[in-house]
Amino acid sequence: MSSIENIRNFAIIAHIDHGKSTIADRIIHKCGGLTEREMKAQVLDSMDIERERGITIKAQTVKLNYKSKSGKKYTLNIIDTPGHVDFSYEVSRSLYACEGSILIVDSTQGVEAQTLANVYQALDSNHEIIPILNKIDLPASDLEKSNKQIEDVIGIDTKNSVPCSGKTGEGIDEILEKIIELLPCPQGNQNEKLKCLLVDSWYDTYLGVVILVRVIDGKLKKNMRIKMMSSNKEYYVEKVGVFTPKATDIDELNAGEIGFITTGIKELSETKVGDTICDSTNPLNNALPGFKPSKPVVFCGLFPVDSSEYQKLKDGLAKLKLNDASFTFEAETSSALGLGFRCGFLGLLHLEIVTERLEREFDINLLTTTPGVVYKIHMNDGEIKNLQNPSNLPDPTFIKLIEEPWIKATIITPDQYLGSIMKLCQNKRGVQTNLSYSGNRAVINYEIPLNEVVFDFNDRLKSMTSGYASFDYEIIGHKEGDLVKMGILVNSEPVDALAMMVHKDFAQSIGRDVCEKLKDLIPRHNFMIPIQAAIGGKIIARETIKGFKKDVLTKIHGGGARDRKRKLLDKQKKGKARSKQFGKVEIPQEAFIGVLKINKEI
Repeated sequence: MSSIENIRNFAIIAHIDHGKSTIADRIIHKCGGLTEREMKAQVLDSMDIERERGITIKAQTVKLNYKSKSGKKYTLNIIDTPGHVDFSYEVSRSLYACEGSILIVDSTQGVEAQTLANVYQALDSNHEIIPILNKIDLPASDLEKSNKQIEDVIGIDTKNSVPCSGKTGEGIDEILEKIIELLPCPQGNQNEKLKCLLVDSWYDTYLGVVILVRVIDGKLKKNMRIKMMSSNKEYYVEKVGVFTPKATDIDELNAGEIGFITTGIKELSETKVGDTICDSTNPLNNALPGFKPSKPVVFCGLFPVDSSEYQKLKDGLAKLKLNDASFTFEAETSSALGLGFRCGFLGLLHLEIVTERLEREFDINLLTTTPGVVYKIHMNDGEIKNLQNPSNLPDPTFIKLIEEPWIKATIITPDQYLGSIMKLCQNKRGVQTNLSYSGNRAVINYEIPLNEVVFDFNDRLKSMTSGYASFDYEIIGHKEGDLVKMGILVNSEPVDALAMMVHKDFAQSIGRDVCEKLKDLIPRHNFMIPIQAAIGGKIIARETIKGFKKDVLTKIHGGGARDRKRKLLDKQKKGKARSKQFGKVEIPQEAFIGVLKINKEI
């Protein structure tokens, strides 16, 4: 057991791909957490999907023992955090459990948008921050320029910055010494009443719910009776442990330490992230403030392709919800797609990851409707409604105005791409608020409607700047917009899964594109199928899928052929009219996915 002065809890923060997980690997190796044989690249990225995509999705903790150059022994608790904007909730929870951060900046790339976002979150949590300049083994590395950018753009003093290479291991010793020297030890008293913060929880097939905790005061022991303060429910602690990074059982966790417990909880809803855990025999009077609940910004419908998998999908969502508190779901019904769920996400990558995890981990074939954002509908009688699904829009005659969410976007880019980025932002109804320079890189701020950014903004930004620009955003509130609901009719039947909210000025071009795409994706039938885009009762775009035509005239020849031909053609015409009236047009899954991708081509 180490005293609280010898404990350092810190998070590793950085922009995507600047080397967080690699430096975590080097630190684990240096402190002897794993043997040479057990080491592998990105050892803390445990999910298959993380390893395939090369990104961190879930924050991971590891406890290491370190002997400093002075011979003193220290306990290091590291949290490796994600870098992408869609997982910023994961970052904020991790930072809350620590006292300091090491900020990793790629010395070949410099400061990027997500570097800024994560640093501001760390500063909000009153963290001490040590800048680390990674990738010094690369020829393009420029330490002086990177240090200047950290000072100019972020405003952090770089006199303690450490150059290092996650690849070769150079500079790792200096990082560890700086952590001991500059980061504060936790505040807490192990003789006080037990006070713990529930940082994260996940479902384990064998153990039930595993709970990650940060002990603030007191001691958390095996076989102790604890109470969750949000629900007042009591449990026995069956197992106490830490990740080294292998799960290792111990007898107790002391003040200032981070570890996990299991209590035999099987119900997913009983472990609320941000909850306070105390000793049920000596309870606390006041709970910790906890975390601000995250607000989903992108909504879409998830439906099983096979309707018999509905219950499987429901169970899968419930299990993922425990592991990822930042997404929401509620049941919904669609006439085109049957039973499913309306789900809320923090962004498009978040949506992609959750759907991929559902398909992999629970073996469900999914169909996703067009993503959209939450609109505020101001009714004539003064009532304000939140609209997630465009197909539920009330009658326009009862609506006074519609507000849409806006974001503040921060884009950092080499200045040669500035013109094309400004044009893209203006096309997306953006309003420029600021432009500053650090060397040859521009930092530009825009206010843009979130609906314009949701689909393809990041992809287009990356492609027009050869991947050099970086983008981050935060929600700033709702503003009134000239918005309309555009419905899609196939064979005169509205398809509610394809309804979308669009700006009046862009409605016609989007409607035309959707109709053209559906014309290519819906297979031909025996009858003609009209595909229409409509606003209210007004058709703004139309395409037609021609029906198959059987040649009924082949065998007719000889006298009176003209009359017999007309009779047969009239009979065929009547048959087609009847089949059009009663025939059902099946819209294949590819058509929904095709419409989803349409915005990337507009």
